[in-house]
Amino acid sequence: MSGLRVAIDARLGTGISGGVEQIVIGLATALGRLDGGDEEYLFVVHPDQEDWIRPYLSGPCRSLASRIEYPGQPGLLRELGRGVRRRLPLGDPYRRAVLRSDGTIERAGVEAVHFPFQEAFLTEVPSVYQPHDLQHLHLPEHFSGFERGRREVVYRAHCERAALVVAMTSWGRGDLIEQYGLAPEKVAVVPGGSVLGEYPAPSAADLDRLRSRLDLPESFLLYPAQTWPHKNHLRLLDAVALLRDRDGIEIRLVCPGRRTELYPRIAERIGRLRLEEWVSFPGFVGPLELRGLYELATGLAFPSSFEGWGLPVCEAFSAGLPVAASSATGLPDVVGDAGLLFDPGDPAAIADAIRALWTDPALRARLAERGLERAGLFSFDRAAAIFRAHYRSIAGRKLPEEDRILLAGPPPV
Repeated sequence: MSGLRVAIDARLGTGISGGVEQIVIGLATALGRLDGGDEEYLFVVHPDQEDWIRPYLSGPCRSLASRIEYPGQPGLLRELGRGVRRRLPLGDPYRRAVLRSDGTIERAGVEAVHFPFQEAFLTEVPSVYQPHDLQHLHLPEHFSGFERGRREVVYRAHCERAALVVAMTSWGRGDLIEQYGLAPEKVAVVPGGSVLGEYPAPSAADLDRLRSRLDLPESFLLYPAQTWPHKNHLRLLDAVALLRDRDGIEIRLVCPGRRTELYPRIAERIGRLRLEEWVSFPGFVGPLELRGLYELATGLAFPSSFEGWGLPVCEAFSAGLPVAASSATGLPDVVGDAGLLFDPGDPAAIADAIRALWTDPALRARLAERGLERAGLFSFDRAAAIFRAHYRSIAGRKLPEEDRILLAGPPPV
């Protein structure tokens, strides 16, 4: 098989894109150690925003600078841009939403391109498109009218244009087929895994510094997530207050992740519920500290009301951390029997699950053991091998027998 050159869109900035960033890291590290091929993987980056991915590129993986700008520029400029677009009468407000390639990947001789997150660009190069979820259709109240319309234009355009559309769970695949009328054979399931093992391992001194910097208690629950509405921090806070007021159980909760425009409402709720001593939102933490938090935590609370995957659940499993998680969307398929499930819309149900996790050491031990077993189902090494088979397929290459077997197997979720 002659060499195949594949581009993977990595035009992200660290600390901004949440789980998508970790998915790209997992894919990069796993593609770098695949055996049995002579592919080359070009990770397309903004010239000034590649430091976050560079440590994970090895072997056949390298970066490729792009001049493309897209509606995902980081930080303040992105938020200001959203505000302006919501307010100006633009005629066709979505006319610039679906972008075209600037020629970077074409000049590089790429034969297949993978868009591992929602934003993409039009190209004649055969593509794999990974929109993750259609939350804007199920929870429209979390989006402005402009953003809902923009997402519809962008998602539908790239789902139609792609050679293959990928979800991370069977639930997500079914939703894409139902909502967008996609042919079942065009939509594949490729689960991810945990990337904690790719992060630096914290030393005892690192853990001591982390405890000191974040004022961590001996026992705490962890919920790593950006403060988007669907992450459901408000109901989680209600549940923590309910445990204190109803049951006399005082739980410490640590919620790392970038603070979005919703955070002032979260801060107000913390004050109103008198939870200042029990809840902390330290903001974005780097890979070393995130891995340290998983090592130090008592359990993971994951109350999200909508997920295309649920990466923190997978990370907790790999870290031997017991899980109490939402029963929304495809999360029950990811969690299986390795965690407690609750209705994310009911603070009392969230509180009951957390109470069981917090007060029963034997239960925590059983769940941690099951989680470690379940973590074996989810691996970026396997995901990379599946994606390589898909890259070869959409580029028109003849698949070896092991690729055909890999693509024919049922997904674990």
